[in-house]
Amino acid sequence: MGRPSRLGDEDRSDYASALDEVIASPEIRRLLERSGFPGGRLRVLGLAAVARTTADADAEYRRYAALRRQARGGRREAGVSPLSGPGDQERPGAGVLAVLGVLTPVLAAVAAATFLLLGYGLRLAGSLPALAGTLVGVGWASLVVAAVTGLVSVVALYRTAAKQSADGTADVPDRSPALQDAREAWLSALRDRGIRPFLLQQLAGTATPPAGRGGGSGFSSPAFAGPEFSGPGFESSGGAAGPRLPDTRR
Repeated sequence: MGRPSRLGDEDRSDYASALDEVIASPEIRRLLERSGFPGGRLRVLGLAAVARTTADADAEYRRYAALRRQARGGRREAGVSPLSGPGDQERPGAGVLAVLGVLTPVLAAVAAATFLLLGYGLRLAGSLPALAGTLVGVGWASLVVAAVTGLVSVVALYRTAAKQSADGTADVPDRSPALQDAREAWLSALRDRGIRPFLLQQLAGTATPPAGRGGGSGFSSPAFAGPEFSGPGFESSGGAAGPRLPDTRR
């Protein structure tokens, strides 16, 4: 059947909801209480294992994704948006036109301010009247260009936003009964065959406390608790004497 399908970004919220449902089930809650394993840590493990758990429900997910694409008319999935915007903006040169549409009014406004300041400055100084008149004329022309291109950019921006809004509305999948059934079948298989076995496997090693750990605070053994035990190298019950410690009792 090939590699498992990669879970789309728009389906990750459904995956997180299914994970929370399984964690909140009585079986998992009982194991969490018995083992003392943090529920938040278990959720993090479940989110990190999305590729592993979704593979067990891959057939249902493929069916659900195919029906959703069919309902959208074969358009691109909403979770995979083009980097340059929808529609014709993906063709070469569209990005250059967008940059020019933004930069042209800005550069024209800067040029207009520069020429007008120089022209009127020369007029006030009373020097080079011909050059001052030329600079003033060029400045006002640049100001008109900045106003016209700015208006065109605003209209183009408004049309692009309206088009994106319309495309986003059209991309909403048809909530037909067949699509809803396919989604529920995928979520059910995901919970029962993917998420639940994974969580049970994670909790299997923590369901019982490790062996050899008692409830006492220290180690106790009959071999070392007898009154005649004095440690290696000291007096023992057999009468053999080792080196004595100095008597510090008074």
